[in-house]
Amino acid sequence: MPAQALLPGYLAERFASWKALRFEPDRAWYARLAEGGQHPRAMLLSCCDSRVDAVGMFGAEPGDLFVVRNVANLVPPYRPDHQHHGTSAAIEYAVTVLKVAHVVVMGHSHCGGVAACHDMCAGLAPELDKPGSFVGRWMDILRPAYEAVADRLPEDREERLRAFERHAVLASVRNLAQFPFVADAVARGVLTLHGAWIDIGAGELHGLDLNSETWRPVV
Repeated sequence: MPAQALLPGYLAERFASWKALRFEPDRAWYARLAEGGQHPRAMLLSCCDSRVDAVGMFGAEPGDLFVVRNVANLVPPYRPDHQHHGTSAAIEYAVTVLKVAHVVVMGHSHCGGVAACHDMCAGLAPELDKPGSFVGRWMDILRPAYEAVADRLPEDREERLRAFERHAVLASVRNLAQFPFVADAVARGVLTLHGAWIDIGAGELHGLDLNSETWRPVV
């Protein structure tokens, strides 16, 4: 492998700026975080999409949010098969060890993962149906939700995808509620579950009413 910089130059420069402007003035706080551990109030399940900056959107400081990002902000079904379940492990840790008070699943507009699932299930992306497709096999988590609502989605493609993005959040919240330790914490009144969806072009945040399974503007 040819010699290369330890990190891309622009990242190293940005870290140096962060350290000078953010870390050094709050060095005592970071030391306290390091020694005292983390005690976040909420877990946020967000998408890997580089346009979705959940920490910045909610003005979070270090220690505020326990953040998990994956393709299309999916929560897999509860399945204790001892395979590699990174998201499930993070949920277990957040609920049983960190004892967060809230878990928020946040989707967003123009989600490439949700669009990929839609096209795969509609027969428009056969490459994703191949066993070797990591994206396709991950998006299989959402396949039951597509099959349940496909005939009720709008005909227009963009409207159809926006609607399916919201259904994806609902499907993940439903999966989240299947985890026994989540259900137990909810039943004891020490945990609340939430669904959110943000229009990244308009800066509009919508929340999911879990009782009616409908969406309402938040901001």
